[in-house]
Amino acid sequence: MIELGVNIDHVATVRQARRTYEPDPVWAAVEAHLGGADGITVHLREDRRHIQDHDVRRLRDLTHIKLNLEMAATDEMVAIACGLKPEMAMLVPEGRHEITTEGGLDVAGQEARLKGVVARLAEAGIVSSVFIDAELPQVEAAARIGARVCEIHTGPYAHAFHGKGRDAESPAVVAELEKIRLAGQAIRDLGMRFNAGHALNYVNVQPVARLPGVRELHIGHAIVSRAIFIGMQEAVREMKRLMREAA
Repeated sequence: MIELGVNIDHVATVRQARRTYEPDPVWAAVEAHLGGADGITVHLREDRRHIQDHDVRRLRDLTHIKLNLEMAATDEMVAIACGLKPEMAMLVPEGRHEITTEGGLDVAGQEARLKGVVARLAEAGIVSSVFIDAELPQVEAAARIGARVCEIHTGPYAHAFHGKGRDAESPAVVAELEKIRLAGQAIRDLGMRFNAGHALNYVNVQPVARLPGVRELHIGHAIVSRAIFIGMQEAVREMKRLMREAA
């Protein structure tokens, strides 16, 4: 059954705007859990722009559902992950000047280094995921480095969906969705888990949720935005209902 991982980074973004102690991302994680989330995702960035080290430590201690740590494949982050032991560590590209993650990780271009990172995480008992574009060479490279999960970058699909008037039948939208479907098929054929995420929201999520074999969707900004008006529990509950109906 399809699962929902809720990214709570932007709860911390609001807190960091005032460099204070509220809103608390851990509280948000508990509320998301009560709303039906199957996991919690946070991205500990090099510049610590939102989630802080103490947030991840508290989340590890206090959450009772899966913790997915998004991270760059740096020695610092690998050491942090191996110490904290989240259920999953997702390797993502990271740029200091980007507002959010702008594309998938180039696994094919850095296989040797990433294979070592995945091996270190595996030794610590951590499942490795890679955030990649919907491209067959990247899927094949992910399998070669030993990743157990591939999360397909759904940003191009989401941007096409918005740009084409939220028309799910637009040729541009259909083409992007087909890329995701084909990548998902390749991921499963190679024995890895097929996840997806990025820029998914309440109006574009269902076509992705009904793709064959997709296991988890990771969604953050849309849920946190909706939670401002209706609360975190209800925002998560509504998203999960849409996913389950589609699947």
